[in-house]
Amino acid sequence: MDSKPPLPPFTAETAAQKVRMAEDAWNSRDPDRVVQVYTEDSRWRNRAEFPVGRAQIREFLQRKWAKELDYRLIKELWAYTDNRIAVRFAYEWHDDAGNWFRSYGNENWEFNEYGFMQRRFASINDLPIKADERLFDWPLGRRPDDHAGLSELGL
Repeated sequence: MDSKPPLPPFTAETAAQKVRMAEDAWNSRDPDRVVQVYTEDSRWRNRAEFPVGRAQIREFLQRKWAKELDYRLIKELWAYTDNRIAVRFAYEWHDDAGNWFRSYGNENWEFNEYGFMQRRFASINDLPIKADERLFDWPLGRRPDDHAGLSELGL
């Protein structure tokens, strides 16, 4: 069977690595890349949607990134146990009318023994912001290593 290291049980180092890998994948805005880290029957709660399995998750992500334009995300490790990780995150995006938002949230992740995420629960709030209030200003794609994280930005 394939695996997605780092594998549980997590340490502070491997949990932080898993979080950064997830951030990098989501910042690619590539649903086909992102879904590869979930189990075939992964269960999600994301706002008011409850996708199950890679196909539904892929469809969800396609809709998400068609609506949330110029998406840039920062994730931060909050806590971890043997096979679970809690994350806080923020991302900035704009809609097709040019209105900017910063979305704040928390995620709880559960992994199987092979390192695939089998459950993801996300709670998210959107805050309208002005374009000059944006803090996530790197070129689209992976956040540079020297760009401040959430704590450094006071978020």
